[in-house]
Amino acid sequence: MRSTGFRRTFAAIGVCSLALAVSACGSNDGPASGKTRITVNCEPPKSAKVDRRFFEEDIASFEKQNPDIDVVAHDAFPCEDPKTFDAKLAGGQMEDVFYTYFTDVEHVVDTGQAADLTPYVKELKSYDTLQKQLRDIYTVDGRIYGIPRTGYSMGLIYNKKLFQKAGLDPDKPPTTWEEVRADAKKIAALGNGTVGYADYSAQNQGGWHFTAELYSQGGDVVAADGKKAAVDTPEGRAALQNLHDMRWTDNSMGSKQLLVINDVQQMMGSGKLGMYLSAPDNIPILVKEKGGNYDDLAIAPMPGDKGTLIGGDGYMFNKKDTPAQIRAGLKWLDHMFLTPGKGFLGDYARAKKNNAPVGLPEPRLFTGAADARDQQAKKANANVPVENYQSFLDGNQSLRMKIEPPNAQQIYSVLDGTVSAVLTKKDADIDQLLKDASGKIDTILARS
Repeated sequence: MRSTGFRRTFAAIGVCSLALAVSACGSNDGPASGKTRITVNCEPPKSAKVDRRFFEEDIASFEKQNPDIDVVAHDAFPCEDPKTFDAKLAGGQMEDVFYTYFTDVEHVVDTGQAADLTPYVKELKSYDTLQKQLRDIYTVDGRIYGIPRTGYSMGLIYNKKLFQKAGLDPDKPPTTWEEVRADAKKIAALGNGTVGYADYSAQNQGGWHFTAELYSQGGDVVAADGKKAAVDTPEGRAALQNLHDMRWTDNSMGSKQLLVINDVQQMMGSGKLGMYLSAPDNIPILVKEKGGNYDDLAIAPMPGDKGTLIGGDGYMFNKKDTPAQIRAGLKWLDHMFLTPGKGFLGDYARAKKNNAPVGLPEPRLFTGAADARDQQAKKANANVPVENYQSFLDGNQSLRMKIEPPNAQQIYSVLDGTVSAVLTKKDADIDQLLKDASGKIDTILARS
């Protein structure tokens, strides 16, 4: 899964129809003009007017600086649609430079549709400045097949106003799941439909969040060798028991369940929810689309002080790309996304001028001097209450950062049923649920 927000909210997959010929997406070097032509995707749709304009401005400035390169952008929503991604991949219809989630990498490489960037990556000026753990996601068997664009980590978004009303310190969010439970109970006691803690349990999102909660307990979903499930453990039981007790013993999760992200965001934006798990990029959505207020919304690190789920996205290259197209695509990535303080994601001055949020703690892509430049530019243009995110930044320093499991979507589908059973059946047998889920995950892993 991915967190839903920031500019990724408006990102889009290329719109090459599966009915078109392969040449409509993958392309040769370029037209008769002698330019190198590349198709790229994830252009914001026309409905996201500001982001669309930024994207087009950045492509125009890139082409002006590189008159020998022609960039053709494709848009749609979302950037990657699971319903069409595999079909485009299998049909060889991907753009020359195409968007992927972190969880796609090995699958794309296994299908033989990705270009090997290893001989060319030295030409990507920013490569060594990117976080190694993010770079490594796109490295398979020692070969580099893609470039990270953003990264996120899960934390605990909470409503400072409700904390204060419940007699809690809004500047001291819970750091353990025991504290989350206690605080949720106090917030729910405010009444008038107020919910202390909410969680997803449908559309694979419940499995995604259970994975994050399991990581926070120090557990895992799949064993280190990638061959067996690891959910039927004390950590798995602790995560489910905590949800069960908040739902049925404390009544702090409300009676409506089988929620998805939009439901929970609506609750938080309307001021009726105390806490939920997410990444910082949810905060602008809560304000712009759900009626929330930046001053009321804060984010803390994942409770438990053991681990958090990370995710993100990047770009891979079509196996049919010529060397000239690969070099052009790498230049484009440097210009668009990977130069601190500049480009589509990093031009904070432009974002502030257009009333886009600046100062959120993520994405944080760079290291060393590049990170310092990026953070300095962000701080100089901040227009959101950055103090509300400091505990998240501080707490993340000690957490184990864990990517989503292999075969994530299939596994999340299994775990959806596990979580939904706990939240909808008071007498749910947690031990049996974990045993059943473990067997189903083992089957998924055996087939992969």
